[in-house]
Amino acid sequence: MNEVKRRTAGRPAGTKKASGGHSQSLVRGLNMLEYLSVSPDGMALSELAETADLAPSTTHRLLQALQSQGFVTQESEQGLWRIDVKTFRIGNSFLEARDFVATSRPFLRRLTAETGETANLGVRDATTVVFLAQHESPQMMRMITRLGSRAPLHASGVGKALLAWLPEDERARLLEGRELAQVTHNTLHQPEALLKNLSEVRHQGFACDREEHAIGLHCVAACIHDETATPLAAISVSGPVARIPEPRLMELGELVREVAAEITARLGGQAPKCC
Repeated sequence: MNEVKRRTAGRPAGTKKASGGHSQSLVRGLNMLEYLSVSPDGMALSELAETADLAPSTTHRLLQALQSQGFVTQESEQGLWRIDVKTFRIGNSFLEARDFVATSRPFLRRLTAETGETANLGVRDATTVVFLAQHESPQMMRMITRLGSRAPLHASGVGKALLAWLPEDERARLLEGRELAQVTHNTLHQPEALLKNLSEVRHQGFACDREEHAIGLHCVAACIHDETATPLAAISVSGPVARIPEPRLMELGELVREVAAEITARLGGQAPKCC
């Protein structure tokens, strides 16, 4: 039993032995790439063979085939095998080709189905938020944002979610010496109050807009992150204060945070470490 556990412990989640009509060699080779992808320091032939539960001769043959195509390389001094540049290029093409708007749409529909409120997706453009996707609430009284419309970063849920997770120097550059518009009497237009609120956003994982952009409207938003934990976009749920009082605002915030984390994972991103 211990031997079985030891041999399978290094396998990335979701890898299986070849089955059905799949080519056994192809699946084994792809598994090799997965094992190496989670071992940035490289792996010895014997370690790879043990992890894959294969004979060293079979493992070596697979590695040579991958090496001939530029997917792996062997460091000569210690003989460790590592991912090579072609594997990086293929992975990078996924990052460049992904469409986070299309990926997010089913999640927006789910948020509306679960909450009964309008769900939005927005991105940062300089000091404003641009709304790129929306799924409307079925309620007669509902929040509707025209796609392509903008809102100030500091005076919107989506904007504050994005602003909170920007690198500190970039956030300072955006706010320093800039007069923040007071959109409503609730808008956090004083830098000190805004920075304190952004710290709370990072701590709880979601931002709240308490009638800061429009009187009578509450909103919660959470950030979607890319592979470097940098803000990529943010999603939100918005509705009338009458349907989203303070206790429900917090409940929706938890839900939106969880869904944003799901989208981040689906896109191959990673969540930043909290403050």
